[in-house]
Amino acid sequence: MHLLGVVCGIAAGIWLGASEAPTKLVDVGLSPFAISLCMVAGVFTARWSFPTLLRGTGYVYHDLRAKPHLIVWAILAGALWAVANTLTVYAIRDVGLTIAFPLWNTNCLVGLLWGRLLFRELQGASRANIAKVLLGTCAIIVSAIMLGFSVLSGTGGHGARVIPGLLAALGASFMWGTMYVPYRKAYLSGMNPLSFVTAFTVGELCTMFLLATTLGGGFHHLAAELHSARPVIFWLFLGGFCWVIGDLFQQYATKYLGIGRGIPLSNTNQLWGLAWGALVFGELAHANLQHKLLVVAGSTIMILGALAISTAAASAEEMESTALALRRETDRYALNYDDTLLAMSGIEDDHRAGMKKQWWDYLIVAGAVAIFAVLLRGTHIPSLEMNFHWMFALAVLLVLSLAAGAGMLWRKTRFY
Repeated sequence: MHLLGVVCGIAAGIWLGASEAPTKLVDVGLSPFAISLCMVAGVFTARWSFPTLLRGTGYVYHDLRAKPHLIVWAILAGALWAVANTLTVYAIRDVGLTIAFPLWNTNCLVGLLWGRLLFRELQGASRANIAKVLLGTCAIIVSAIMLGFSVLSGTGGHGARVIPGLLAALGASFMWGTMYVPYRKAYLSGMNPLSFVTAFTVGELCTMFLLATTLGGGFHHLAAELHSARPVIFWLFLGGFCWVIGDLFQQYATKYLGIGRGIPLSNTNQLWGLAWGALVFGELAHANLQHKLLVVAGSTIMILGALAISTAAASAEEMESTALALRRETDRYALNYDDTLLAMSGIEDDHRAGMKKQWWDYLIVAGAVAIFAVLLRGTHIPSLEMNFHWMFALAVLLVLSLAAGAGMLWRKTRFY
């Protein structure tokens, strides 16, 4: 299961890296609230269709009904995501995709701290594993400082918006790092990631709509902006769609590796964010040599730090500590310990494994496809300079990573 978690973490990094590329549309005049709301709407559409397609609404309903206390935690996680995603749009607008990505990826430090304090992660770990985690943490901090300095001493194209952009990226880091607490709590209770994300999306859509209408100029202003942005809304929905695929892989990585290991591995999305920003959108085309060296060195150090943390495979003593955390959760919510332990290992009971999809499940999936088809009509490519050769190459990589990750999940757990 450790290998499965690693594969899911890598696939998550690739898809999460691609999902932020459409937010470059902020450069053509859309407000961060409008962009984030459209992305969340795309996320909502994809989140309700993927679980339905893979396991069916009956399966999801059974899982949520068995653990109703987790619905509140899932909605809370969705609210945190909505706020963080809005902050990332501001960060991308002010400092660029290449710089914003590594700064908000320090969320793995926040997640690591919560995992240690709340879920006994790393308790009983070997000295070698502790050393990997500490060195990886230091590497991530150093790289974040380097990347922040590269903005302040770089091309100067962002002007007075640099500091707000950096603060927005760091704020998103804290929000996303805290969001993983409900993730881990859900999987210590034996919930399937597909069920968790179904409730999760309710929190993010409601929160994002509230933010957009209260802070984005009011309902009428938002409606007018969305109407004028009709030709590019499809791309934002597509960004949300890509994010859902990446997040599902991240959910499975968190389930099978824990917060401290799964999140840093998925944070290799920094590499893919850098690829989209530099190769497709040409963000470093006019940067000086010092700026480029700082960005490349900082990104490399951050990736190495995240990999050092993720390769610290849990020892028997640490697994025993995790079992104690699992026992605490099952006792608190009157769950069956043995069934929950099997669920943590990717083994589901015969009743849920035999549940069939119903006709309305296919209707839900068809409705999601129809929404994307309608939005595609009248859509045009944004007036941004893009390298389509690199875009095609990165799109092929997305497909290959999806096939590898989904295929392994199906063979080992049937998406459980």
